[in-house]
Formats: sequence, C-alpha cells, structure tokens
Amino acid sequence: MSMDPSLARRRFLFGAGALGASAVLVGCTSNESGADQQQQVAQGGGDNAEKGKQVTIGFSAPAADHGWIAAITKNAQAQAEAFEDVTFNATEGTNDVNQQIAQVETLVNDEVDVLVILPFDGKALTATGQKAMDAGIPVINLDRIFDTPLAYRTWIGGDNYRMGVNAGTYIAEQMKAKNISNPVIGEVAGIDSLPLTQERSKGFSDALAKEGFQVGPRVAAEFTVESGERQTANLLQGAAKLDALWNHDDDQGVGVLAAITAANRTEFIMVGGAGSKAAMDHIKADDTVLKATVLYSPSMASSAVSLARLLGQSKGMGDLAEHEIPASITTYSAVVTKENVDDYMDIGFS
Repeated sequence: MSMDPSLARRRFLFGAGALGASAVLVGCTSNESGADQQQQVAQGGGDNAEKGKQVTIGFSAPAADHGWIAAITKNAQAQAEAFEDVTFNATEGTNDVNQQIAQVETLVNDEVDVLVILPFDGKALTATGQKAMDAGIPVINLDRIFDTPLAYRTWIGGDNYRMGVNAGTYIAEQMKAKNISNPVIGEVAGIDSLPLTQERSKGFSDALAKEGFQVGPRVAAEFTVESGERQTANLLQGAAKLDALWNHDDDQGVGVLAAITAANRTEFIMVGGAGSKAAMDHIKADDTVLKATVLYSPSMASSAVSLARLLGQSKGMGDLAEHEIPASITTYSAVVTKENVDDYMDIGFS
C-alpha cells in the first residue's frame, strides 16, 4: 500500500501536534499563580516530519507469503519513501530463521543507524537483536516480540487479546440488539499452537462470558484460504444453526466466505480479523454475512519506520512530553463496520 508523504505526516503524529500548542499542567492548585505553576509540554520540538539528519534504516521481515506480511513490507517501504532524510535498506523476506539471522548480521556490519525487525521467530532472533543493540544500533522490534527487552529499544505491535475482546464484544452487542438470548456463536481460529491464536481466543471467550454468552462450535485453520474453506465447511456441517461467527484472519476469511456461500448459509453474522481491503469491501457493500472486521493492521510497519527515523535523529515524539520515544507501543484493534469503514479503507491491505 503506497502512501502520500503529506498523508504520512498527518497520520503518524510525530510532529508538534496538538500538545505542542497547549501545556499539560502538573501539580497545580487553585492557590498557585500562573508564574509559579509547573508545566510539562511536548519535548519533540518543531515539526518532526520536516527534513533532518540523514538516517539509514535496515529492515528485515519474513517472506511475503501472506497478505498481512506482504503489506508489512510494502508499508515500511512506502513510509521510508515519504521522508527525504531516510535511506531504506531492506533484506529479502525469508522464513528461514538462519537466513534472517545472517541478513540482520549483514545490516549490522553495514553499520545502519537503526534496525526494524519483524522476526520470523522472536525467540530465535533474540540473540541477534541483542547483538545489534550491544553494537550501538537501536532496534525497533515489530510485532513478534523478542524474549528480552535487552534485544530491542522499542517494541511496536498489535494486541491479540484485545482483538478477541473487541470481536466478542461486538458480537454480544449484536445478539442483544436482536434479542437473541442464547446464541450459537462459532469461531474459526488460526493455528492453535501459536500464542497469538491462544490470546485471540482467550479474549473472545472472556468478552462473551462477560455478557453471559459462550463460544460454541470451534475449528482451527492455518491462516490460508484453503484451510479456512476446509475447516469452515466442517464447522457448518456440524452446526445446523449459527447466530454469529468470528474468523481470526481475513486472508483465511476468503476461504471461510467461500465455504459459507457453498453451504448457502445466511442466517448468521460474521466478524473478520486483521482488516483486509477485501473484507472492508464486503462490509461496505453489505453483500455477505461479513458485517465487521477487527483490526490488526500492518500499518504498524509504517509507524515502526517513523519511530526508527526519530531514534536515528535523537528525537522524541512531538505529541508526548517525554524526551524519548516510548519503549513499547501497542496498536488498537478497532472494529470496522459499515458505519465507519470509509475511515479505515486507507489501511486495508491486499
């Protein structure tokens, strides 16, 4: 997904912003005079989107064999191109852990200023991230987290548990609006052995339980179109009636929708996951059972590159009072529906 430079400057809020124009009062009482009041204002200074010190950013991610991963790399590249002062040095995506380790080590040897790494396996790449940090090259750890904060300067990624919570909360609200007191709610998960799938399912279950509901028929797919279609067909064969269904991943959701269409099932609503453009198109057209998707947006890669640039230029985030960028940033899993889909189309991935 390409991005216009002016849009990039508006979206990522690393300039002076609203807080740069107004002070946040700290420790004030009604007896203090204006001159004596202590004030904390944003310390980023000026417009951080303006051209500054030249920064070389090294980038490493897995192979683009999944729409979300492909969008991660595209977004990172587009964000780098939005800045005149960034040189972007990206390695070829790979799912071979040893090859990714070698690629990152090459970037370190090339003495890039900052590294952005989405590891294929966070645990396996931890030592490599720590070597880069020890060499004085700050690391932005993107999404799949290293085993220790010693391996990164800043982590930015999605919130898998909240993704499940928001999917469950939306479905519960819809069931109550329809006066369905004992709904049958299905789930098409991703790979069950992955912590991210476990976290999503836990959040989903917790949100439903909070509203007095529970997860009914459940299957696990493999984040592919083929597995989504196959496992959903199995679920539908075993469930004569459904009121709602949550599919964890919009890429595998293409297969999920194919299975639903083949079974001619229209009695339930479906919620997707991650925020693909195809899913948003269906939501906007209102032409399938898919009525919402919960974001886990690859736009986080764009933000990671912006953060890397700020690190390389020794700047903080202009909208925060702190002098340094945060050590951890968790993106929010917004629920995209027909009512707000136009607001999110720009970050829908293909």
